[in-house]
Amino acid sequence: MPAQNAMPSEARQANGMQMSRADVGRARAGSALQPQAQPDHSPEERSWHDQANCLGVDPDLFFPERGASTREAKEVCRGCVVREDCLEYALTNGEKFGIWGGMSERERRRLRRARALARRGLGPTGAASA
Repeated sequence: MPAQNAMPSEARQANGMQMSRADVGRARAGSALQPQAQPDHSPEERSWHDQANCLGVDPDLFFPERGASTREAKEVCRGCVVREDCLEYALTNGEKFGIWGGMSERERRRLRRARALARRGLGPTGAASA
């Protein structure tokens, strides 16, 4: 039996447009289920999407219910040649939901925090580096 918040595959299509993983995440988070206008990306920016291991995989796998295992999604990401590009995309665009580049929301928050501290010259504990 599907979880209450699970979005059926049919619901991922709205007005004939296939929703992106980001749209699926927003919909599962309670945002309106409306297709988002996809920004125009240069071929270089889009090319990593076309090489991703997750291409053609059910996006629901990457947006598990709270407390559910992320193991399967991370397995898809593990050997992906564009894993770093995917992770950077999520960090740059503030993706708050789902598995991106093999990292959960919590893991990405920690990474963002560590990077911010490193830019300020602080160690992981917030103390100034020697």
